[in-house]
Amino acid sequence: MEKKHPYGATLKEQLKAGARDRIHRFVLADGQVRGAILHGTRMISEMRANHGLGILETLVLGHAYLGAGLMSGNCKGGDRIRLQIDCSGPIRGLVVEANAFGEVRGYLKTGVIPVHKPLESFNLSPFFGPGILSLTRYLEGSKRPFTGQVALLHGSIAKDLAHYHLSSEQIPTAFSLSIQFDRHGEVAGAGGLWLQALPGADEDAMGRLEQRVPALPSLGAAFGAGKDPKSLVIEAFGAFGPRFIGDYRVEFMCHCSREKTREVLRLLPVAELEDIRRNGPFPLEMRCHYCGSRYLFHPADIAQLCRQRTAGN
Repeated sequence: MEKKHPYGATLKEQLKAGARDRIHRFVLADGQVRGAILHGTRMISEMRANHGLGILETLVLGHAYLGAGLMSGNCKGGDRIRLQIDCSGPIRGLVVEANAFGEVRGYLKTGVIPVHKPLESFNLSPFFGPGILSLTRYLEGSKRPFTGQVALLHGSIAKDLAHYHLSSEQIPTAFSLSIQFDRHGEVAGAGGLWLQALPGADEDAMGRLEQRVPALPSLGAAFGAGKDPKSLVIEAFGAFGPRFIGDYRVEFMCHCSREKTREVLRLLPVAELEDIRRNGPFPLEMRCHYCGSRYLFHPADIAQLCRQRTAGN
């Protein structure tokens, strides 16, 4: 993977930003409810740079990154999840993957969301339209992945993820996803919160917690102002006795590479490789959909692949 603009002007700033981007897990109400809060400013900023997104596109895909990142807290070992939305609106859809290591990658199915009049708000429902939200879990050691689907009801990734968990998995769940932009249109802060009832949880306690979520301050604005994730949880849910049980990194990360991309080219028929060698275009650009990394191949690279294929290597 090649990050176009790592977040932070210096290596020191980049390391500090990486240390802040974490998922903090906790339990509430004597262990009846579990939760996680995600600080993801660096992740969303780097995602935006690599994919070359505008503000609206950053908001849509960024919410999906934050949601998938929060759900990665349930992954173990080699597990991963895939959040996919297919819709009839201008967004068309998106795909985001996250794994147990907090690595998140994904893309919009349309590079630029067409806007035909000035935005009056950041209500995204008109851009989604009717559609389907799918969540696939790839569990290490399992022969087949499990996929659940629900119809989009709200045109809000946070609300539709909550609807998915209640409808498909019968688990009361709440999400809050937030991205704040500064006056220059840059990402100032990004974060998310996730709450989920555990088996046997008191319905009244979960109901009171769900009511608090919409009243929470914008996590994007809070993180942009330098607020600490743990302090926000204590301030919001102090009456429910929050107890933190661990934290781990979250990062915009894809394991594509120039060498892996080269191997894809190498699998092309010899006749196609020869045609590329003779006619180009050069440099030949190969792009990873998931992270936006671009790998360039020049005539000498293609000539070498042709020689290897002809020699049977």
